[in-house]
Amino acid sequence: MEDAKIIELLWHRSEEGLSELSKKYGKTLFRVAENILGSRSDAEECVNDAYLACWNTIPPENPRELLAYACRIVRNVSVSRHRKNAAKKRRGTGYDRALDELESTLASDESVEAALSGDELSRCINAFLGRLDESTRVMFVRRYYYSDSVSDIARAMRMSGRAVSVRLFRVREKLREYLKKEGYLK
Repeated sequence: MEDAKIIELLWHRSEEGLSELSKKYGKTLFRVAENILGSRSDAEECVNDAYLACWNTIPPENPRELLAYACRIVRNVSVSRHRKNAAKKRRGTGYDRALDELESTLASDESVEAALSGDELSRCINAFLGRLDESTRVMFVRRYYYSDSVSDIARAMRMSGRAVSVRLFRVREKLREYLKKEGYLK
């Protein structure tokens, strides 16, 4: 079913909209949540919470890109759950590893998560990403937004894991230089 039809169903409060959303994008949403949380049961709960959030926000929202909208919601819900779990000392997920990789790039007195959530810095990073070639940008977003593993990215892009790691390292270095130039880093 087309995204516009799913949005229309949700807009008219038809539960079929949730069912179609789940059929079309459920696996992707689950993968995003599980990458962040490292727990199947927590990921399932977050995906269900994301479906509820979609139900509650459409209307009034009318997203142009349903997948991006639902992924943003499931990512936010999963990051909140991750923070709660981390407070209980449950660490070591793919999300933690991805944040560790970015830590040296975004080194500051703030946590990486706090730095990433700043609107101005987000605009700056988006401008940087817009200058990258498409495959590098896809790798970066998959790794640092969706918390995909290097091996999953390598498989999807038909590259070796080593090649993906090297490109991600190089783009982090370029990002660090760009952030210095823009005045975000010393």
